[in-house]
Parts: sequence; C-alpha cells; structure tokens
Amino acid sequence: MRYEWLLVLGMVSCGGAKAGQAPEAQAPEAREASASPVAPEEAASAESPAESSGSLPTECTKTKSDLCVPANAFVQKLCEGNYPAVALAMFQKATPWTRGYLTRKTKAWNASGGASDSDELAFDEEVLVLRHRSSDMGGMQVSGAGGGYDALRWNGSCVTLAAEELTLKLPPAAKSSKVEWRYLDDGQQTALRNDEKIDSAYKERRNECKGATMGSVTLKCEKADKRLSEVIIAYVRGGGSVPTPEKLP
Repeated sequence: MRYEWLLVLGMVSCGGAKAGQAPEAQAPEAREASASPVAPEEAASAESPAESSGSLPTECTKTKSDLCVPANAFVQKLCEGNYPAVALAMFQKATPWTRGYLTRKTKAWNASGGASDSDELAFDEEVLVLRHRSSDMGGMQVSGAGGGYDALRWNGSCVTLAAEELTLKLPPAAKSSKVEWRYLDDGQQTALRNDEKIDSAYKERRNECKGATMGSVTLKCEKADKRLSEVIIAYVRGGGSVPTPEKLP
C-alpha cells in the first residue's frame, strides 16, 4: 500500500513538473543577439517608412547643413543605378530638394558605385544636391577642404562633385543634361503628351527620326530630339506635374 502511494505521488510530481515547466533558458548567443541595439541603418529605416515602401521621398532628411536632401538610404540606391523617370519626378518645381549649379565644365564621375556618364557637365548645369560627402567617405577621395557632393542630373544619373565645382546661386540661364524620351515610363510619356507643346515636339521628333533611337540619324532628327528634351524640362521647371515613376530605386 505504501508502495502504491509512493508511486502515485511520484507520477503527480513528474506531471506537475512538465505542466509547469519553465521555458528553456536562452543560449548566451541568443541572449546577446536579442539584447543587441538596433544598428543605425536599421533605426533610420524604421523611422523613414518611405525608404522601404517603394515610394519617392518627399521630405528633407536631417543634416548638419541647411541642404534639403533625401534620406541617405534612398540616395545610395538611387546612385547605384540610373533612373531618368525618377529624376524627372524629383526635379518638379514643388519638390523641396536643394538645387545646385556647376561652376565650371567638368567630367562626370560617380563615386557611389553606379555607372558614370561618358559626357561632361556643362558650366551652369542644374543638378539636385543629394548628400554631402566628407573627404574620406566610402574610401573615395574628394578634392577640396569641404569635401564634395553627390548630385542628380536631369538625365537620371548621379555625379560626384568637388565642393568648388558646385554653387547654390542660380545663374541667369541654368542648363541641363538631356532628357531621353525613350527612357521615361509609359505613364510619364502619356501624361506629358497631354501638354500641347510637348505633344507637338514629340510628333516632330517622331517624323524626323522615323523611330530611330540610336546610331546614325539626320541633323533634323538631332535637333528635334534636343527640342523635345528642352520642352519637357521647361514644362517641369514651370510647375508641370509628372506621375510617380513605375521603377523606383
């Protein structure tokens, strides 16, 4: 009888231990991982939903200067590729981004990892300032005591400029890199053609170029192509709206 009671008590004791058993203690590695602080990049991403939601930034990020620039995470992705449609949207008159202008003719190069243009930036060319670069940012040397800047051209490419190559003072007649019609989103093309001047320039280019987009073309085609770019830029600078691009960084 005593043996049966001991057996029952033993079974109850074991069952109680299983039912009320505490969770296994975390391994030291797991505890350390769960207690680790969020990395600065992750914190910035959490605070800036626009960076991870596939949308264009609309507000200035906090910097030590008076420049109004997009979030650095967006800039890095933007400058790793070429986004003509994004550039057109960001150059809209209503956007808050700081405009800069070239103080001299200079060769285009991109220190952020993306492809560099083979052409040169013109004196007085307009760009959007994307971020300030310290003299040793990313292992790339930027001449000038004040470091330099990453900037966005009208053609959608990023360029790295020395501090002395850029001014915020608006010139009498700002220039721009060429906007290539064929690289714009279908939605942007359709919306832009609602403007009579752009539609007229588009039809003129189509007639003169006969559908050609590269290779040997006539002088009239070159002029019509340049004219279409100029009309688009004038429209955007004048306050014309552009749809959000289909492809984003």
